[in-house]
Amino acid sequence: MKTNGSKHLSRILIILLVLLNIGCDQVSKKVVRENVSYQEYIPLIQDHFILTNVENTGAMLGFGANFPPALKVMLFQVLPLIVLLVLLYRILTRTHTNKWMLWAFAFVIGGGIGNLIDRIALGSVTDFFQIRLGFFKTGIFNMADVAVTTGVLLILFLSLFGKKITI
Repeated sequence: MKTNGSKHLSRILIILLVLLNIGCDQVSKKVVRENVSYQEYIPLIQDHFILTNVENTGAMLGFGANFPPALKVMLFQVLPLIVLLVLLYRILTRTHTNKWMLWAFAFVIGGGIGNLIDRIALGSVTDFFQIRLGFFKTGIFNMADVAVTTGVLLILFLSLFGKKITI
């Protein structure tokens, strides 16, 4: 059973992890927006790891970029904000959740908020990395996407190996 002190420490660590993910995302996007020209192509590791600068006005891989503005606000700003706030509240108030699961959700929430900040402040999300390894080629992504993907993969891993999701 957790003591009040350990519950508070756990909550502080979750909030710090969420803020760390948001901070890494926002700083990296600011650096790219200020130092990489729009659609510039910079091979970092030959042609396998590319730095660029694109603005995504839709969701993942540009989905919904041509939706009407009101629908985009509802689907890409209002709904995600509600979901992220509910998730954050749930992970901060749960007392019997696996710490790895809490961390996984903190990554998802931090990455989600990072992209949400861009959508609200700029009307688009800055994406800048791409990986190309033989036939494997990713879309262009950012650090928030890395955080969300890391969190989701960890949630799947924990779920497959018998860890109950209690969020």
